Amino acid sequence: MAQYAVLIFERVPPEDLPEDVMRRHGELPDRIAEQGGRVIAGLALEPPETATAIRGELLTDGPFIETKEVLGGVFLIEARDLDHAVALARLTPIVDGGVEVRPLVGFQVLEDG
Repeated sequence: MAQYAVLIFERVPPEDLPEDVMRRHGELPDRIAEQGGRVIAGLALEPPETATAIRGELLTDGPFIETKEVLGGVFLIEARDLDHAVALARLTPIVDGGVEVRPLVGFQVLEDG
């Protein structure tokens, strides 16, 4: 099975998301498994104001670009193909935003010694 990142964008701050939406995020691995996929990992991000952006030599606190939608988290999933990954990504509970699906390209991390 191929691997994909499902990037979750919201306009609503995490602390303002309804409790049922947060519960549905927690249930997402089971819902994806029921549809023949698999969640490899799921990660929520701290708020954008905690970010440090690097652009060449420029280092700034907070997000580099102001946007209405904020990247709030990511699920790494396995799916049969892109169409299947998109169908699985549609299960993501969103209040006022969307998701982006991207194929993952693997690489090997080499350790010293």
